[in-house]
Amino acid sequence: MRFASLGSGSEGNSLLVEAQSGATTTRVLLDCGFSAKEVERRLARLGAAPDGLTAILITHEHSDHIGGALTLARKWSIPLYMSWGTARAVGADEADVELNVLWGDEAVAIGDLSVLPYTVPHDAREPLQYVLSDGAQRLGVLTDVGTSTPHISQVLSGCDALILECNHDVQMLQTSRYPPSLKARIGGNHGHLNNDAAAEILASLDRSKLRHLVAAHLSQQNNSPELAQAAVAAVLGAAPTEVVVATQETGFDWLSL
Repeated sequence: MRFASLGSGSEGNSLLVEAQSGATTTRVLLDCGFSAKEVERRLARLGAAPDGLTAILITHEHSDHIGGALTLARKWSIPLYMSWGTARAVGADEADVELNVLWGDEAVAIGDLSVLPYTVPHDAREPLQYVLSDGAQRLGVLTDVGTSTPHISQVLSGCDALILECNHDVQMLQTSRYPPSLKARIGGNHGHLNNDAAAEILASLDRSKLRHLVAAHLSQQNNSPELAQAAVAAVLGAAPTEVVVATQETGFDWLSL
């Protein structure tokens, strides 16, 4: 099992997860927050192509996550998976695509992967985040969430790899040029995680199996890789450079489990 990012941030998010079992390979795209053409370009950089995708998973309807998903799904006949609320919000329920509706805490099998969607507080219609497993290893993903919940800590405990939102530094957001309404949205309980909140979530988890930690969805205006790395590395007792940062331009290269 391995995973790589096509890009992560307010301008677009997409994660590629791959599992191999014998002669079969399952490749799932988690979010598709770029144009279809740009997704194809970024996939090629990772040695992949749309015709090799088994499915596209969507977390919620915001443009930096849904992007060209419907276009890509139609063009290449790729099944789409999302909540009913997300499907209604983007018109996937009436589009010419293969739609599979997901429900929180009900795992589904997609090829050689088991996909567990779980609910999170975010200002979207019916947002989901995911844990993906090949039966031996677990990859947890948590981005676009305003605050922690006991359920989040329960679901993400024991993961072998974790992609964790570190959206903003509190002080940088407060002193930014953003209007008060936007600051309130981002910093609210249905907005995005700041570095300290991400560290608190990480501290609440069973980290005994954790091999890879990725700081994701960093704000380009209100955070820095160094601040995000320092916040979560302190929980691990690790050097900040041991924390991978998912960037907007290049995401990150393949990490294996």
